[in-house]
Amino acid sequence: MKKIIYYILISVVCIFSFSSCTLDEEPHSEMEKKNFLNNANEAETVLLGVYRTMIADAAYGWNLSILFNLGTDISQVEGSTSENFRIIPTNAFPTSQAEIQNTWATLYNGIYNANDFLERISVKMDSYSNTDKQLATIYIAEARALRALFYFELVRHYNRIPLMTNTQMSYQDPKTFKQAEPEEVYKFIEKDLLYARDILPYAIDDTYRSSNDYRLSKGAILGLLTKVYATWAGEPVKDVSKWELAATTARILIQSGKHSLLPNYEKLWENTCNGLWDPTESLIEISFYSPTVSGNSDPVGRIGKWNGVKTTAIAGERGSCAGNVKVIHTFVLDWRNAGDGDIRRDLSIANYKYDDNKVLWVKSASDTDLTAENKDKNKDQAQKNKQNYTPAKWDIEKYAIANKLINNDKSNVNWYFLRYADVLLLYAEALNEWKHGPTDEAYEAVNLVRRRGYGNPNNTSICDLPTGLDEEEFRKVIRKERAYELAFEGHRRLDLVRWGIYYETVQNTYNALNNWWTTENEKFNYHVYVNTVKGKHELFPIPQRTMDLCTQYKQNPKW
Repeated sequence: MKKIIYYILISVVCIFSFSSCTLDEEPHSEMEKKNFLNNANEAETVLLGVYRTMIADAAYGWNLSILFNLGTDISQVEGSTSENFRIIPTNAFPTSQAEIQNTWATLYNGIYNANDFLERISVKMDSYSNTDKQLATIYIAEARALRALFYFELVRHYNRIPLMTNTQMSYQDPKTFKQAEPEEVYKFIEKDLLYARDILPYAIDDTYRSSNDYRLSKGAILGLLTKVYATWAGEPVKDVSKWELAATTARILIQSGKHSLLPNYEKLWENTCNGLWDPTESLIEISFYSPTVSGNSDPVGRIGKWNGVKTTAIAGERGSCAGNVKVIHTFVLDWRNAGDGDIRRDLSIANYKYDDNKVLWVKSASDTDLTAENKDKNKDQAQKNKQNYTPAKWDIEKYAIANKLINNDKSNVNWYFLRYADVLLLYAEALNEWKHGPTDEAYEAVNLVRRRGYGNPNNTSICDLPTGLDEEEFRKVIRKERAYELAFEGHRRLDLVRWGIYYETVQNTYNALNNWWTTENEKFNYHVYVNTVKGKHELFPIPQRTMDLCTQYKQNPKW
């Protein structure tokens, strides 16, 4: 097991939160930073501090991985109210909501640290040895790519945001700050990623860095750039010319042969639950690891705790898992109705929990194993219990061996931000949108994903798409396939937004649940339906404290 070790030898923590629109640093930090970055080894240490932004709860430790991605047609938060932690997943939060502010702050903190690193290393590297200059060039590319990633998260969640391209901009009077149009932000992201694409090696070709585990490589950049173009082409910007760039960028990655799908779908979850780095399919992966949890600064996340299988604690053996992410049961029924050949379904959805031992959610005291299995398959029975199904991909009890952390709230389970399978599906989608109908390459990309999903059968007719689909038919297939392949991995809500169908999907999901539900004197859970407003909840609000201080900002529609 190889993990990034996050050593921060200097104080470069900048509280650029936009809660005050000012920057505060410990007085000694500037002096220490001036005396640092004297060689590539020191520069790498500071760079890893920029990477460390990603593990915060307000980043991929919780908010960007789990909390902000619920309330769709495939997943929701547990419960039937909007109270406490449910307020964000049910779209009941105000503009002053702390998590909305904290994620804004964390991402801008990462941007400041990236800018600070870039400014300082550009001055220092002139004195480096030739070998260290080569490494410094790679580190600059990594920092620019991280900055692009942070801006990508900001623009697709908040839309009109300020572009802070250097550290000095952070010291301006907040009344002078202006928002950039999203097109301008996307162009800045594109410029950073194109630079990184031209500099960084593919992971398997990297002979420069002593370790590139969980580090950005050319494959990661091409995949991220594909995702950026596909998002740029969709709502709310809708620059459809970017579909061509999405397709051609993905094609470079695919034709390089440097990445591929793992043969076994389940291996993805064995790897991520045990902190095993395999760049074959993993393009961008956030690494969490600490032998113990002693405070909020430990590099651990909530993966597998919030979005894992419901588990009770056993003292000295395992912590509990809350399993607060619940699978929408109409999504389960749709997948079951598609047939039994897709092995991804039962590896993605847990119809079970762990009390002392594994047990089906629908099993009552009077059930045998057989009657419980039959009840599980009958859509009309035990409907209330079937709302408790959870994601199964991060089943810590099943998978975690080398990486186990006995804790009720935090885990060492990693998070996939971007997999090669995602790029294949984006490639197929982009080709269909660009060419106004699926090409042979589009079919091939989707079928590669589906064949792996069906266990790579010799008879591929059981999983390959039917030929002759038109543009709209293929579009529907892609949207469903992304739900199956990438279920609960943080893509669905943002996909629905860029497709311009988020509100409609919430309405349709409510109607589907209503048609399924037959239990008398009970009501199904889908509280996001009550609060979701068309033209509002596709975006987050600009945090209220930021609006109060940065007086030239305009709030997002209907907030």
